[in-house]
Amino acid sequence: MENNNRTILAIALIVLLWSGYSMFFAPQPPPAPPASETASTTAAEPAAGSEIFPAARLEEPLQGSTPLPADYRERLISVSSDLYRLEFSTTGATLRSVELKQYRASNGKNAEAFMYKELGEFKFASYKTSGSEGLAIPTDLPYQMVAGADSSILVGDEKKVVTFTATTASGLTVNKSYIFYPDSYQIDVQLQLANTSDQALRGAVNLALVSELGNVKGEGMQDMYTFLGPLSFDGEELLEDDLDDLEKSAKIYNDSIIWSGFVEKYFLNILAPQDSAKQVQVQKGEGFVENRFVSPFINLEAGQQQSFDYVSFIGPKDFDLLQGVGYSFERAKDFGFFRFLAKPLLHVLKFFYGFLGNYGFAIILLTVCIKLIFWPLTQKSYKSMKGMQKLQPEMQKMREKYGHDKQRLNQEMMSFYKDNKVNPLGGCLPMLIQIPVFFALYQVLLGAIELRHAPFMLWITDLSMKDPYYVTPLIMGVTMFLQQKMTPTNMDPTQAKIMLMMPVVFTFLFLNFPAGLVIYWLVNNLLTILQQYLIKRQPD
Repeated sequence: MENNNRTILAIALIVLLWSGYSMFFAPQPPPAPPASETASTTAAEPAAGSEIFPAARLEEPLQGSTPLPADYRERLISVSSDLYRLEFSTTGATLRSVELKQYRASNGKNAEAFMYKELGEFKFASYKTSGSEGLAIPTDLPYQMVAGADSSILVGDEKKVVTFTATTASGLTVNKSYIFYPDSYQIDVQLQLANTSDQALRGAVNLALVSELGNVKGEGMQDMYTFLGPLSFDGEELLEDDLDDLEKSAKIYNDSIIWSGFVEKYFLNILAPQDSAKQVQVQKGEGFVENRFVSPFINLEAGQQQSFDYVSFIGPKDFDLLQGVGYSFERAKDFGFFRFLAKPLLHVLKFFYGFLGNYGFAIILLTVCIKLIFWPLTQKSYKSMKGMQKLQPEMQKMREKYGHDKQRLNQEMMSFYKDNKVNPLGGCLPMLIQIPVFFALYQVLLGAIELRHAPFMLWITDLSMKDPYYVTPLIMGVTMFLQQKMTPTNMDPTQAKIMLMMPVVFTFLFLNFPAGLVIYWLVNNLLTILQQYLIKRQPD
């Protein structure tokens, strides 16, 4: 998967950093992603013997393509809670706009609520219903609200149900209900089909999430470290679909998919089909992506009815909120390979914020705590490197004496280490043990919605954005240089010169990183410099 490639790249960068401080290992090039991971982006094949429904062409019917009653007028239904304001349309019983009240469009004092989905053309409407053969349902079918329904609905302390109803020319009655819950971004969708004709109706029914590309005004879309696009979960791994690949053909997944949807850096729209889908088709249209959930082929006899249930989430990519809904929705908040460490780190960060009220100081406190936990390991590492550095003259003599005989040289070196009671890996292993924790926190801070528009102090008014004046990444580069100069090493002059480039490389890498992530690295460097200073002052 592409996400694995990014994970490998990020891990490689961190390993390079630590290798610069190690006395035995030269910098290693980033590992190439395994072919098996690249191949995992291929859509799952339908099971043998299962019915296959070709991906439909994404040609939305024009507004007037369905015969409409002469007096039909589109009606917009507003559903509001403390978290959101949604607008649904009687045309197709679709979702037309989403306003998230708990989030701002910018970090300005008078910024308006964030419009995650803006009212636009009908082709961008979501939760579209369609069908095949005898169950054909026009996506712009005119619906009516159930008797007595209001145009403005408030979700308070109890769940609310909004139901639309319509009947097709073939005699298929469609009741489409949306269920809203207090203090939740969860939206349940229920389709109830009833055959009111005098003959059997056969086919499949579809429900489609539609995500407009670029609808979030570029937020998170330029971040090369965060995946943006269609994402599905099959119970074991996340399946990312590249938008360029979707230009060529749709992806078709079988019924192993737990959920599918569209994710961005801080927000997402995903849906779990609840055994109501035989296939999930992910396809790209003009300016939008559609995740279409195709039901099994059904035979609806005259007078019969059948229901299809779905659970969706549309809102912030917040781990706790997603986990609260269930259905493995929290996996959409991808922490990478070290997610078993990232999740508790996120909880601790939020815990500190609860006391400090500032995520910048919470990051600093968390960094200090991590440093204290690993202080003994780091202490042992630097002492080992310091001891090895003192033995370098003798080791160099042995290399000159036995350089022509590698086997003899290795034997003499091992005997030398044993006599002097030193471990050649003592300086490297303690630091390697810390890498998973450092990378897990890196993943947490890189895409934490908690940092979105969160101010720190002075000129840093948004921890999720880069430092506007590049002050913190430049200071971080200086601290890396100082840290490297203070670290004992046995590198030859050529290697040492190469490693002096590392602070420059990482400074350029961090120029456009979120300020919260840069603060973490900066504080960690300062604490490491302090520890090295204390070690140098200790008597031999």
